[in-house]
Amino acid sequence: MYVVTINQRDTRAAGDRVDDLVRALEDLPTASAFRRSVADEAIGILTEPAAVVTAALTALRERRWNVGIGVGSLHEPLPEELDDVRGPAIVHARRAVTAAQKIGERVPLVVAGPDPDLAAEAEAVLRLLGHLVAHRTAAEWAVVDLLVPGVRGQHKDIGAALGITSQAVSKAVLRAQAKEEWAARPAAARLLGLLHAS
Repeated sequence: MYVVTINQRDTRAAGDRVDDLVRALEDLPTASAFRRSVADEAIGILTEPAAVVTAALTALRERRWNVGIGVGSLHEPLPEELDDVRGPAIVHARRAVTAAQKIGERVPLVVAGPDPDLAAEAEAVLRLLGHLVAHRTAAEWAVVDLLVPGVRGQHKDIGAALGITSQAVSKAVLRAQAKEEWAARPAAARLLGLLHAS
């Protein structure tokens, strides 16, 4: 299991945004859907590493969240209440999000699990991806949000939808490093899977 704990960095300045985050994550496949746990924090329990990557990058895109990913087992069946969830994965997630809160200006994501070396490798790849998504401009996101990975010939349609040229779309894709993100996501998921298997 993967426990993803996400808490807000800027609650005082921006107000509580947890409900918005939960809505942004509601379509992900989960064993226990993301929901508010306490105050300005949400927790979700997932079984698929690719969904963990998506959850983490969705949060990091906004630059207002600390992300802790805990990998390991949980006592099953999973209880209805988050407070009743027990097992190493929830302990790792709590430790990870607490560490993420102390990171400062770096990408606030930490991975914890049974193998510290594999956790560090997964964390490193996820932080690089997090840096990419957190530093895109609104104009770049407007393009990236319309892209479908691996589909050719979409730049013209995206340009028409946004009122820009296909060349401008191509430049935005390059600046946003969207292809690099899509190429690296499976590596992050694979490392999380290896960590789970350890």
